[in-house]
Amino acid sequence: MVGKTYDLKPKLVKKVDTAYRRIVTKIPVSDSMKILKDLRKYEPNSMGGQPSVVWNRAEGIQVYDKYGNMWLDWSSGVLVASAGHGREEIKEAIVNQVNHGLLHNYCFPSELRARLVEKLSKLAPEGLDKVFLLTTGSEAAECAIKLAQTWGQEIEGNKKIGIISFEGAFHGRTLGAQMIGGIPSLKSWIVNLDPNFHQVPFPGDFRCEDRSFKVFETTLKKKSVTPDQIAGVISETYQGGGACFMPKEYVKKLAQWCKENRVLLIFDEIQAGFGRTGKMFGFEHYEVIPDLICCGKGITSSLPLSAVIGRKEVMDLYPPGSMTSTHTGNPVCVAAALANLEIIERENLAQRAEKVGEFLFHVLEEIRKDFSHIIGAVYGKGLVYGVHIVRNGSKEPDGELASKIVENAVEKGLMLFAPVGFGGATIKTCPPLITTEEAIKDGASAFREAIEEALVER
Repeated sequence: MVGKTYDLKPKLVKKVDTAYRRIVTKIPVSDSMKILKDLRKYEPNSMGGQPSVVWNRAEGIQVYDKYGNMWLDWSSGVLVASAGHGREEIKEAIVNQVNHGLLHNYCFPSELRARLVEKLSKLAPEGLDKVFLLTTGSEAAECAIKLAQTWGQEIEGNKKIGIISFEGAFHGRTLGAQMIGGIPSLKSWIVNLDPNFHQVPFPGDFRCEDRSFKVFETTLKKKSVTPDQIAGVISETYQGGGACFMPKEYVKKLAQWCKENRVLLIFDEIQAGFGRTGKMFGFEHYEVIPDLICCGKGITSSLPLSAVIGRKEVMDLYPPGSMTSTHTGNPVCVAAALANLEIIERENLAQRAEKVGEFLFHVLEEIRKDFSHIIGAVYGKGLVYGVHIVRNGSKEPDGELASKIVENAVEKGLMLFAPVGFGGATIKTCPPLITTEEAIKDGASAFREAIEEALVER
């Protein structure tokens, strides 16, 4: 999957002035060109894949540049700013911790870290009692792989080290995370793929004809993989590339299969956790309880922090000092997380995401019906949806058109990140959980216009 490098040539666009969006300059802004060119010059090409807007500040549900433009944010900074950008409570917690004088403490004990791990343990289902704080989603995924393979060896020796993941999955960009990922182009650089990592079809996409659990079992049989070889099964709660969920019945059968075969069930909740899908944890939609949860992104609505939450007998496999992380539970990040989680609970943001998300789905479905020849499906729950752009009524992805729609939307003051997923053709809509129905209406108007113009410009 190859992303698009957005044009740096300033384009004269129609001025926009609504309650939620304001565009008063060319896009990209002429005065921002030096910044954009310096980034292109000094950063690797891989960093050039987002629309050419220089963020200056962000507040609530909006993003601003220095030049008078204001965007309605449907990105949440790629699903991070769940409680809204720049929340005063979070900023205050960060500043207070900085002024308190503890910016780093490695694995030495701290009161803040004790408070956060207790909080996360109590938010998680009963039985998931231990919490390991990390920095990134990839780090959490790597930790889950390590724990699962160690678990398998503990109970059945070196034979039980296999990991099953799903085609189309994305778990991060580090070595292990990419090996369990299900996008072949992202791991073509890996010379020696681990033969104990196996992918099976993901049963959540409109291109998948058979969504029964039988496909899981049949695929393993075709690969000559037996349950006694498998230590863990990991899946994103919804696949991030398309906001696709698995059928509930499939997941229940998967959970039963894992239980019967002493296999750890792992949910990657990096995108889904902390209210995004209309529940505190996205896997609650499936009515199962995993053995391990990988969390991140929306855990702070701001600073880098991730976590693995799991069963005591799995999390305690390693003795003191043997499974650590330099920045585990950084005090400033932990302060942000505690303030963020308090907001999410106090303001019932999971329930709000469920209610406002129903409205978002309704308006996106209306758009899909009007453009059914180029929108193959709208998938998601809560306040995360994927709009799947296809080529002329087929199931073939149209990444070029998807990129043009995003570009047009940004020029109209609607902030979206570059298309993702199969063929780079899924436009993700994931506003902060504090968004309103009025803001959704305004954003949907811009999105519709962006599609109309993209079709005319073809």
